[in-house]
Amino acid sequence: MRYVVTGAAGFIGSNLAETLTAAGHEVVGVDCFTDYYDPAEKEENARGLDVRRLDLAEDELDLDGVDGVFHLAAQAGVRSFGDVFPVYVRRNLLATHRVLEAAAAAGVRVVFASSSSVYGEAESYPTHEDATPQPISPYGITKLGCEQLARAYAVGFGLDAVALRYFTVYGPRQRPDMFFRRVCDALLEGGSFEIYGTGDQSRSFTEVGDAVAATIAAMERAPAGAVYNVGGGDEASMLEAIALLERISGRTLDVSHVGAAKGDVRRTKADVSRICEALGWEARTSLSDGLTRMWSWASGRVAAGRAPTNPAARRRPPSTPKRSRRSISAATGA
Repeated sequence: MRYVVTGAAGFIGSNLAETLTAAGHEVVGVDCFTDYYDPAEKEENARGLDVRRLDLAEDELDLDGVDGVFHLAAQAGVRSFGDVFPVYVRRNLLATHRVLEAAAAAGVRVVFASSSSVYGEAESYPTHEDATPQPISPYGITKLGCEQLARAYAVGFGLDAVALRYFTVYGPRQRPDMFFRRVCDALLEGGSFEIYGTGDQSRSFTEVGDAVAATIAAMERAPAGAVYNVGGGDEASMLEAIALLERISGRTLDVSHVGAAKGDVRRTKADVSRICEALGWEARTSLSDGLTRMWSWASGRVAAGRAPTNPAARRRPPSTPKRSRRSISAATGA
């Protein structure tokens, strides 16, 4: 099969592209290589993959001869208030609109990344897909908007689309601004670690290998229009997760607390009964095993001299990319 993976130089996208390639599929990767975090790290993620530079918000996405699209490209991060919001609209809503438009015209299935952020402070736990979405961050609002766009294209143009609401995915290649990556980097560098709020907020953590398996299963077996939670079996508080990484690493952190971040929720806990019954998927990686794997990756990067030493280099405010007009075909000279 020939698949397009958008966001293929990112955290989940690069893991997905590698897994598909190892299974014998032809994978065409697409990524804008934005400066939200160090593009050199994305280049590292993309090493060995066929990844073409495209800005999905304006460049043509030619899906001729493609069997399916995994749309994982997005502007991530719930701290999306203020003057950065137009970037979220562009990279999430506008880019997804163009991907859906191309897929509907080509008659190609799209499996796309949504988020547990669409639930906001959920009305019940574990949270089922039928719970009323009440996002409390602009990021969550754009992700819910992408789901609604997919439904509109399904009704109006017969688009075959499946939405996956990922719950706090972690593992090798996690973005530098994400919680476990920040903890690993702080443990490796020594010193203190700032945690938002009390640290009692909890998450349904999902190891990236499990998330990739769910994503492939959705492409292969999900009915058109399905919406699934993709969540790990282990729920832990931030402080519990830090303690676990301290035990795994054999190091300790001096933890301090700062004010709760706007847009963060107190708890996430996924009800995965729907995806389990429909696709036979369930998370298989314990939090302890997943963090052991992540620590091995993070410490290996330091040993290889690839980890950043300047904390300011780990995350930049999102910026609008320069204009470019290329299609997949043009990017390869085909």
